[in-house]
Amino acid sequence: MPAVQGRVAFVTGGASGLGRATCAALAAAGAHVVVADIDPAGAEATLTQVQASGGSGEVRPFDVTDAGHRAAAMAELFAAHGEDFDILVNVAGIDRPGYLVDVDEAAYAQVFAVNCHGPVFLMKEFLNGYLEVHGGEREAEIFNVLSISAVTVGSGAVAYNSSKAAFTKATEIFQTEVREFSHPCRIQGIMPAAMDTPMMEQWHIPAERMMQPDDVAAEILHALQRPRTVVGQNLIFTPRPENYPR
Repeated sequence: MPAVQGRVAFVTGGASGLGRATCAALAAAGAHVVVADIDPAGAEATLTQVQASGGSGEVRPFDVTDAGHRAAAMAELFAAHGEDFDILVNVAGIDRPGYLVDVDEAAYAQVFAVNCHGPVFLMKEFLNGYLEVHGGEREAEIFNVLSISAVTVGSGAVAYNSSKAAFTKATEIFQTEVREFSHPCRIQGIMPAAMDTPMMEQWHIPAERMMQPDDVAAEILHALQRPRTVVGQNLIFTPRPENYPR
């Protein structure tokens, strides 16, 4: 079983919610986590939690929509950590409600930039950087947080659902490409249902009907530790049926 101990993991959206829970889970398993987020104060709070539990990490102020941020972060982390930097977890995501009669074009574009375009090009920067420094047999890992919204239809969520559908398809294409070109990288993804995170507060879903970030983070950690013979998979992960939002 591949382990995460001693490896360096870059986690976007690490300042809160699932990103914070993922950082905590990876650090508890022995990884050095890079808490990347546009919210430095929240990222510092995550790092404090990680270190208080005996984990190792650092904060990286990071905007996934900024090409300069993406290139600089990858270059600097590979320079600092070499091939030990071999895990990328794309968690960052936003949601801006909008209906057909009032959907805002700028907000729609922002959702796609954070949820799809930014992570796609971050994956490119990460893999190219890893190919430059890779000298051993260990595969890099890319893990993408998708959403069950990619395959369901929700009123008022055209930007979020569409962006997650696009990111899911991009993930599937890149899974095919890393196998086709024998890149030393495995790409996986997970499709959670509604989670009890700050992003979901605008939808007013009762907390008891939502998933907990710690549970999804545990699944991410488990997936990263699967045998290498398990290649890219996208997992649909939902609450118990009696709790599923209706």
